[in-house]
Amino acid sequence: MNTPYDLTLLGRMTDSYRLLTGKELSPKAMPSEEAARWLYEEAPFGLLAHNTDADPRFIYGNRVAQRWFGYSWDELIGMPSRLSAEAPEREERKRFLDLVARHGFVSGYRGLRIAKSGQKFWIEDATVWQFRDAAGQIQGQAAWLPLKVECE
Repeated sequence: MNTPYDLTLLGRMTDSYRLLTGKELSPKAMPSEEAARWLYEEAPFGLLAHNTDADPRFIYGNRVAQRWFGYSWDELIGMPSRLSAEAPEREERKRFLDLVARHGFVSGYRGLRIAKSGQKFWIEDATVWQFRDAAGQIQGQAAWLPLKVECE
C-alpha cells in the first residue's frame, strides 16, 4: 500500500505534470521529502491519483481531497475511483478519462462528484494527466483540483 509520502509515486506525478504542463505542483525550491509533506499536508488544492487497473483504484489522495470526499487515507486508497462520481455521471467521467489517455493531459475540467456522505459537489478548473515511470510506462492518472463548489 502507498503512503502519503511515497517519493517514487509523487516524483512520477510531479515530473509528468511538469513535463506536460510546464508547471510545478509544489514550490520549486523544496527538496523531495519536504515537497511530499507539503503536497499531502499543506497544499491548498486537492491532489488525487488512480492506477491503471481495468477498474482504476485510488493510490493517492492528499488531505484536501480526503476532506472534500469525506474519506480517510485508509478508506480512499484502494477504492475504485469511479465511486467518486454517481452512477449517472460515470459514463461522462470515463469519456473524459479516455480523452486524457489520448492527449496526455486535459486542463479546465469541470465534473460533478459525490462525497462519502452523499453530498454532491463540483470540481472546477481541474487538470488531469497521465503519469509515467522512468521507463515511460504509464502508471496511472492524477488530478489537480484547485476548486470545489458545493451543490445547492
